[in-house]
Amino acid sequence: VQLQASGGGLVQAGGSLRLSCAASLRTFSNLNMGWFRQAPGKEREFVSAISWSGDTTSYSDSVKGRFTVSRDNAKNTVTLQMNSLQPEDTAVYYCAASALSMPRFAGMYPYWGQGTQVTVSS
Repeated sequence: VQLQASGGGLVQAGGSLRLSCAASLRTFSNLNMGWFRQAPGKEREFVSAISWSGDTTSYSDSVKGRFTVSRDNAKNTVTLQMNSLQPEDTAVYYCAASALSMPRFAGMYPYWGQGTQVTVSS
């Protein structure tokens, strides 16, 4: 199982970025996907999750209304559209996969991508 996150970069506050996660596994459409982030010196925190069907999504309070998660099971990809970015969104962003029902706890995701850096300047 491999997850490859991409799309990170440097953006000014108020800007947007679109993260993508490509999965190389045949069971992708059966897995719930999550996005987490980790800032320097901080614990990894939940950002968003989407159900295997794409019908159900979940967001942390800090990103709700600014970030949108979606998936394309035909292409084995999940996307995180991030708008109105703020300096506090600066972190390494990770995608993860779980057979469990959209958990918010990182430890419940057995499959992880390598992370992509998002830096928001003020």
